Amino acid sequence: MTTPAEAWERFAQKASPRRATNAVGAATWLNWTQYPDHGPDESVLGPVDGRKVVELGSGTGANLAHLATLGARCVGVDIAPTRTTTARHIWGALGGIEFVTADAVDHLAANPATYDVVYSVFGAVWFTDPEILLPLVREALTPGGVLVFSHLPASDTPPSADRLIRQYHLPVEQWESRLRANGFGSVTIEIVAPPTPGELGTLLARASRS
Repeated sequence: MTTPAEAWERFAQKASPRRATNAVGAATWLNWTQYPDHGPDESVLGPVDGRKVVELGSGTGANLAHLATLGARCVGVDIAPTRTTTARHIWGALGGIEFVTADAVDHLAANPATYDVVYSVFGAVWFTDPEILLPLVREALTPGGVLVFSHLPASDTPPSADRLIRQYHLPVEQWESRLRANGFGSVTIEIVAPPTPGELGTLLARASRS
């Protein structure tokens, strides 16, 4: 029987590498949506200089590396060993950044009151039962810490990276209710419009530990 880690390893083998530079020639940047050079930037997270940040589902580490260049102390968590190895190879010499192979649930449970920022870009928040994940995220955050995540908006027939990997496509109202029920405040959730009419937008949520 295929495990989640094995399923993500298969996905990693098919993933295309990110471009060397973005549209304005920057070597590092943070992208919340599925479209290149589109949507808000790292400012959604608030100030990151000197703050401890973890990305759940960090992949090859490009988004997290950008935050490290801004002074954040960064940890990337990914369940696929290949992704961790690649991330270390590309960004390991950057400084202020660490990559670990682990299930997001296990990592959060082992690190209470550790992070000022927890975020996920089409990552573990999308693929983990929120009733399990959200309490662990809250406990892993320092007081006033923030959770930010993005994924595709709710759909009656959501796509899946692998038939063994469930996606939690919750509508805006359900995310807001669950975040508040699990001890988060200052909840803001929006659907970022796509660059081209008729394409899918991106759900982007931000909440702070109450």
